[in-house]
Amino acid sequence: MTKPPRAPSAQPALPRHIAVIGAGMAGIACARTLVQAGHRVTVFDKNQDVGGRMATHNTPFGTFDHGTQYFTVRDARFAQALATTPGACKPWSANTVRVLDTYGRVTAAGLPAREPHWVPAPAMNTLPTQWAQPLHEAGGVELQTRVTRIEPDPISAQHWQLRTSGAEDSQHVFSGFDAVVLATPSAQAQELLQNSRQGAQLAKQISAVRVAPCWTLMLAFPQAVQPTLTHLGPQWNAARSTHHRIAWLARESSKPGRGAIERWTVQASDAWSHEHLEDDAPRVQAKLLKAFAEVTGIRTEPAHAEVHRWRDAQTLKPLGKTHVWDAKARLGLCGDYLIGHRVEDAFVSGLELALAMA
Repeated sequence: MTKPPRAPSAQPALPRHIAVIGAGMAGIACARTLVQAGHRVTVFDKNQDVGGRMATHNTPFGTFDHGTQYFTVRDARFAQALATTPGACKPWSANTVRVLDTYGRVTAAGLPAREPHWVPAPAMNTLPTQWAQPLHEAGGVELQTRVTRIEPDPISAQHWQLRTSGAEDSQHVFSGFDAVVLATPSAQAQELLQNSRQGAQLAKQISAVRVAPCWTLMLAFPQAVQPTLTHLGPQWNAARSTHHRIAWLARESSKPGRGAIERWTVQASDAWSHEHLEDDAPRVQAKLLKAFAEVTGIRTEPAHAEVHRWRDAQTLKPLGKTHVWDAKARLGLCGDYLIGHRVEDAFVSGLELALAMA
């Protein structure tokens, strides 16, 4: 009896060398998934640490989560990934956020208590740093390296090369990449894509995305740790606000694993940040400090105050799909801006792009 022919089995993709531009949550999630699939990955980032907006700012008075404040877990794949680093993230007791009016009066309850708020400990960048460690060990992370241009490799038309600038304006070219992933904010991705003929269509796809900036104020009150005073101001640890200058406030010292010195992170509203985007830092600091006093009632002079400007902070209008992958051009896009603005959105975007590529 003649046996029926066997269906051809799917052949695994040959290992490729892939460049990932951007070491935030989306870029790290994408890179580590590609490595797990057997590919070689090099991650590039202009900053000195991985994490993107999952950032930690160090001061003599303790750390500040001056970007991402917390995250939630709704996707089973995200929960599974978090389980690979047990103990890296802890629930934050401020999981019932209140809404305040201009004068600091509670007007409504915020997110329901049934959805825990999670924070990496001892700092926000702990999670991406741990996830990036295998990439570091393999020599696959290039920090303080800004990618200024992506272009076809002149030696091999089937490959990409990256032009970069580093410390003291040093210039370098990295070549021989089979594919390039842009895990940067949408504006930076558009700028890089518009410089290459193959990327023009991808740039056009994300042109409708809208992302708001954010000014962030960081304050420290070391006098609040005296034996007779445990903290200043209100009894709540985090709040959303309708004040025209402030959208969010959080007592950093209430987060697990942080130092005892009372510290506050204050994030300005989308509209106010946009209106004052190009103001100088001292002017922004003075205005936000005044608003902070109005909302919290804390009028004590802080021992430490500074501001940070995020030009791309929160998505107002996402693209509406998890990722973009052009197999012919061998270019991919991932980031929270494609589907939302949450940490989990960035993770899902990076993961699904990697799966599409691998």
